[in-house]
Order: sequence, then structure tokens, then C-alpha cells
Amino acid sequence: MNPIDHTRRHFLSSGATAAASVALAALLNRDGLLAAPAKPDFEPKTFDTLPKQPHHEPQAKAMISLWMQGGPSHHDMFDPKPALAKLDGKPFPGKIKYDNAAQASSKVLASPWKFSKHGECGMELSELVPHTAKVADDITLIRSMHTGVNNHGQSIQALNTGRILSGRPVIGSWLTYGLGSETQDLPAYIALTDPGQLPVLGVENWSNGFLPAVYQGTVVRPKEPRIPNLDAPAHLKGTPQSRALELLKVLNERHRNERPGQSDLDARIASYELAARMQSAAKEALDLSQESKATQAMYGMDNPITKEYGSRCLIARRLIERGVRCVQVFTSNQLWDHHGSIISKLPAACKKVDQPSAALVSDLKARGLLDTTVVHWGGEMGRLPVVQNDAGRNKIGRDHNTYGFSQWVAGGGFKGGYVHGATDEFGHHAVESPVSHSDYHATLLHLFGLDHRELTYHRNNRDLSLTDGQECQVVNELLRNPPA
Repeated sequence: MNPIDHTRRHFLSSGATAAASVALAALLNRDGLLAAPAKPDFEPKTFDTLPKQPHHEPQAKAMISLWMQGGPSHHDMFDPKPALAKLDGKPFPGKIKYDNAAQASSKVLASPWKFSKHGECGMELSELVPHTAKVADDITLIRSMHTGVNNHGQSIQALNTGRILSGRPVIGSWLTYGLGSETQDLPAYIALTDPGQLPVLGVENWSNGFLPAVYQGTVVRPKEPRIPNLDAPAHLKGTPQSRALELLKVLNERHRNERPGQSDLDARIASYELAARMQSAAKEALDLSQESKATQAMYGMDNPITKEYGSRCLIARRLIERGVRCVQVFTSNQLWDHHGSIISKLPAACKKVDQPSAALVSDLKARGLLDTTVVHWGGEMGRLPVVQNDAGRNKIGRDHNTYGFSQWVAGGGFKGGYVHGATDEFGHHAVESPVSHSDYHATLLHLFGLDHRELTYHRNNRDLSLTDGQECQVVNELLRNPPA
């Protein structure tokens, strides 16, 4: 292309656009329709995990989320349905939305496990969760959760990020963005993964999304060394390492200053500095030998079935004690996705997590931490009231159900000994006081002193939040001290 032609065309194109823009601005200004020009922000924004002031007085300061991926069966654990016992094996008397039509069945499946009342509150729970039953007076059982998207990935995203699509920040990232951390010697937000495998969606479960990279979750491995390379090589310990880190800081800052506005560089520099502080802080926090034998036994660490999960629950408590804002404890990929063999697989999943989960609540309470620490237990969905894989008693299972399911929460301002909402008589749809994922998010942020409408991040000329564009409300019935 002739450079002269290129220049002429560029001028005509840009000039015509510019002239039109100027003319339009003049007309709008004449008619009083032109908004006042925005003041340019010349100050570069910085993002960190230093403690920040909430919007109002908080009740919660930290959160531990026990994430049961796959869809725990609420019919068999938390939501007794006598109507199913009367129709067991008979055709379901209504409409069912199946996820897997190929293995679908209309036969009603009553729970094979008995329910009974527990605690002073009389909460009905299954024999599958005897340890959770012992802390019934400390938990709020929500029986009316729903997301309405019947696939694992989308429902996980809904409960973790507020949307069914990828690319948005998870709850832990929003909490650390809004409040920072009480410690600068450990990551503000930590994910404790299962040794079996990463959860569905992998790293998206602790993603910062469009928030600055400093708010991404930090993974602590399930086996030793839980954090690799914490110790400096022998020839670098002491003064040599200190001088090397000082030089690295100078080089990093020079590199960052030449590339303003790249938050991933800020996060990388912060992670280097944090790594140096973690050499002592993380080793101490992850050292379970400091805990008494009685405490270890309470978490089930003396039992091969519960040892691994109990260790991670105990680590979560130790991290919260040391100022970490949010910890997620994941079960293995689809541990609770019982499309088949639910008779054997559901009890096995419960035995792995029931004792450690209840121990965490009791331990936090004994240490005076439960009042300010939210404990969440739940997955992305429940199950259907009918048989899936009708190939014999030992092979049957239940399909997905996101239209009504259960989860429980404790501490941090949630009521104790309270059952909220209800599903229909068959446990299919939430029909009484339903709680959407966005309602839950608004309520959770409220307990941390954050208004879900005010906790925003400006991006692409929009103020984005955990709940933006969603119809939701703080569910005051769940709160120990609801606003006046």
C-alpha cells in the first residue's frame, strides 16, 4: 500500500469520526444533555491484602467452607420425606426433570436410612451423620437451597461466583478484596485440596476472575510437603538469602514501574515477599504435631477413614486462628455424585467427613472462635426422589437435583438450632422460604459487614459485584441478630 494513500485514508477516516464526535458533543451541550466530564484518575490503583474497613459492623471475621462436590443426597441425610416411604418402588406421581434420561426411572426411592430428632432444637437428621447430629444446636440447616441449573459445573459456578459461566471471582476472592486479611505472613485465602484429585473445574474453584490477581486463592497441597520449597538451600540461608531477596525486590519494582497497570505483576511481587515470610509462619501453622492427642482424636486423626479429611479440617482451624480470611476444604472430584451404588457409596462419603466437620464446629466453639467464624457445609446440588440406574438394589442411585436441596452453616452470626425453608413433600423443589445462591451470597457478605450492592469492582465502565444483576436479598431469618 502506498504510504501516502494510507495516511490520506487514515486522516479522512479519523477526521470524519472526530468531526462527527465534536458536532454531537456541541449539540448535546447546547441542549443540556451532556454529562459533566469524568475526572481522570491519574493515581495508579494499588491492591493488597491489608485489613480494610467493612461497610457496617461485622459479625463474622473468617470463613471455612467445607465443599462437598458432587451433590450430597438431601433425602438421605437432611430432609426426611415420609411421603416417599409410602410410595417406595411405585411410579412418581408428578413431573421429574432428569439430567441423565438414559438411566432415568420413575420409581420412587425412599431413604433406606432412619431419621431422628437431635439437640434441644429437635432437628431431624439421618443416621448417616451422627456426629453432625451432636452439633445440631449450633447449626442452621437450610432445606430450601436452589440454583436451577442441573449440571455440576454451572451449579458450582453459581454457588461459588454468583453466575453459571466462568470468569468471575469466587467468594473467597470477594472477601479478601473487600476486607483484606488479618495476617501478612500467610495467604489471605487458601484452598485445601483432596489427595484423590482436583475438584471439577479445577483452579476455577479458587479463581480471582476479573479481580486483581492478588486475590486468587493459594493452594496448600494435601500431602507433605504441603507447601514445597519453604526452606532455603543451605548455601542461601541467612544473610545470602536476605541480600538476594533485596536485589530481587529492586529488579521487580523496576520491571513493574516500566509496565504500569499490570496487576499480575503486583501480585507476583507480593507473592515473592509473602513466600519469604511464610518460611516460618506456614511451617508453624501446618504443624499438627503441636495439637494435643485429644484434639487430633476429636477430628478423627486416629482413624484411617477420617484421618486425611480430619487433618485438613484441623489445618483450616489453625489457619483461621492465625488471621487467614477464608479457607476452602474440598472433597475429591465427585465424591458425592451417586448416580449408582448409593447404598454403599453414600455411607462411605459420610464416614469420611461427618466426624471432622462436626469436630471443627465444636473445636471453634470451645476456643471462642465460632461466633466470628462462618462454617459452611454443602455441595452444588442435591438428588432426585426417584431411582436412577434401576439395575438391582446394590446398583441404584439418584440423579441431579438443583431445584431444592440442603446445606448447613454455623457460626459467624448465623442462628444455631434452626431449620430454614422446606422442599415439597417429595424433596424435589424448594417451596417454602427458598434461598437462591444469590440470597446466600448477600446474607454471607452482610455477616462480614459488607453490603452486596456496595462491594464492587469497576471494570469496562461497569461496577461489578458478586450479586450484580441478580434479584436477591439478605435472608434475615437465618441471622442470630437480624438488622432492625
